[in-house]
Amino acid sequence: MNKTKVIATISPSNYEEDLLKQMIKSGVDVVRFNMSYANYDFCKKVTLTVDKINNELKTNVGIMMDLEGSCLRAGTFTLGKATFKSGDKIRIYITEMLGDMTHFSVNYPGLIDDLKFHTIIKLAEGAVEMRVVEKGLDYVVCEVIKGGTVKDNSKLYIPNISLNKKFLTSQDREDILFAHKIGVDYLSVSNISNSDDVLEVNDLLIELGNNHIVLLAKLDNKNAVLDMDNIIKAADGLILSRNDIAVEMPIEDLPSIKHKVIKTCQKQGKISVISAEMTSFKEEAVEPDRAEVSDIAGAVTTGVDALMLTSETTMGSHPLEAVNSIAKVIGAAEENIDYKHFFEQTLENFTKNITNTIASSAVLGARELDCKAIIVMTNSGYTAKTMSKFRPTAPIIAIAQNVSVAKSLALYFGVYSVKMDDENFDLLTLEAKKIAAEVLNLQTGDKVIITGGFPFKKVKHTNFMKIEEI
Repeated sequence: MNKTKVIATISPSNYEEDLLKQMIKSGVDVVRFNMSYANYDFCKKVTLTVDKINNELKTNVGIMMDLEGSCLRAGTFTLGKATFKSGDKIRIYITEMLGDMTHFSVNYPGLIDDLKFHTIIKLAEGAVEMRVVEKGLDYVVCEVIKGGTVKDNSKLYIPNISLNKKFLTSQDREDILFAHKIGVDYLSVSNISNSDDVLEVNDLLIELGNNHIVLLAKLDNKNAVLDMDNIIKAADGLILSRNDIAVEMPIEDLPSIKHKVIKTCQKQGKISVISAEMTSFKEEAVEPDRAEVSDIAGAVTTGVDALMLTSETTMGSHPLEAVNSIAKVIGAAEENIDYKHFFEQTLENFTKNITNTIASSAVLGARELDCKAIIVMTNSGYTAKTMSKFRPTAPIIAIAQNVSVAKSLALYFGVYSVKMDDENFDLLTLEAKKIAAEVLNLQTGDKVIITGGFPFKKVKHTNFMKIEEI
């Protein structure tokens, strides 16, 4: 069982129930849909399908919704796309109209006021680049610096400008209400500029009384990267979208940004997610190339919690092969993780309290006694999350009382969650040992560590640890 988690994005164009089931069996821990492309009917269908598969396979795969956020996009074109050549003068209008090779519209009325002369605008993931040379009442004129093809609804990147627009759109608010209604486990917030944007989403979740959704801030622009230290304090974790960052920042900065994201999350005890970027699977490839394997392995050994597949499973011809490949690379890379280093690093940063002390003691004991599993009895999931940050060598078997808690643990490194609602602590312990033995193929005499709160369900923190043999 791999400890590093895998997120797979599902889109309407490639959705098949059997394919989704095979992907989950191959190692997908969280299923993601992107609200830039998905509608509510599709989201409901995927959520119900995942619940069905979880029941069949006795898994607790989580659901992630990716909000579009305050995204600046081009409108539509007469042929679905337009090709701009270097030196062309293109008008960008703030009123909606059909575009062609001479003009197009955008979805932000305040664009003209925010732009300055010589501002650089990029489209088509940076393949097309233009510069503002003139401003009118309802348009700007741009000179194309680097030509290329722009498709319908292409995202606009303006690297050095902060747009003066409200962050949460009305659609985002409706999407969050919908996520609350259908029981989404993880919310990824795109196109944030600073920590205030994350707090705005958090405030809405508080208004809804939703303390279940795990809030992840996506770093997909320069401003978000620069405010990373503040953003992590407002979120439950960070997602680094390297494809987007590469458009706004020098490509040579990406390795250090990736490293900082993982280290920042580790220091704060938060979730780190890195986009996999296995571009070979966007074509016809059935396996990653050597550079992609090295990149993924590097993220794993650095201590990332999860890797996220996007276009590899939405646009590629071989989504299942992409999942199988990343699972194999993760499994091999985890053999080289310096668990002792991560344990000592986490120990330095964590507050001293009963739960943290027991968690660190369990992780240390598991390594010294070669325990094959750490079984955590948890009501809220807190102890399992805490233990995950200490990076134990042994898998964490989290015994949760309800499905929502079990699914909320899906992205935490090394945690395998199981729903069990027995009230008898001794029976729970006995059953948990059986599950650990089955899942991990344990042998007679193998040691496991058991932690939890006693009396069970009557205390709110972990207060004991014991070591038993199978």
